Amino acid sequence: MAELLSLFMRWLHISSMASLIGGILYARMVAIPADVALAPELRAALEDRDAARYRPLVVAAIIGLVLSGVYSVLSTPGHTRRYHVLLGIKLLLAGHVFASALLAARPGNPRRARQLAGALISGLAIILIAAYLHRTF
Repeated sequence: MAELLSLFMRWLHISSMASLIGGILYARMVAIPADVALAPELRAALEDRDAARYRPLVVAAIIGLVLSGVYSVLSTPGHTRRYHVLLGIKLLLAGHVFASALLAARPGNPRRARQLAGALISGLAIILIAAYLHRTF
């Protein structure tokens, strides 16, 4: 039963991360640039509608990442100092992604593209750190 819980938590972590970062990547690199051809009022309305539809996914992904991340940390004790330093950096970056994604999903946000770009950069850095930690420890 413990192996099944561990497998589920790993799946929850990966699928939540893929949903959050994948949605940010799509919004920043595809949806927002495609909206440039529209009239400003129509563009703002479309971006607000998209953000409102993405917000529940952002909240669900954050909850999934926090739950599965806490489980992972508590179920694998005994790591080195370097692991904990990198994990701390990863958690700080995750806080930035969470805050930026939540802010970007607000209606009437004129800084949405910039917030999504910052969240995307931090999210990709998190994936790099996670791959290193998973491979090394």
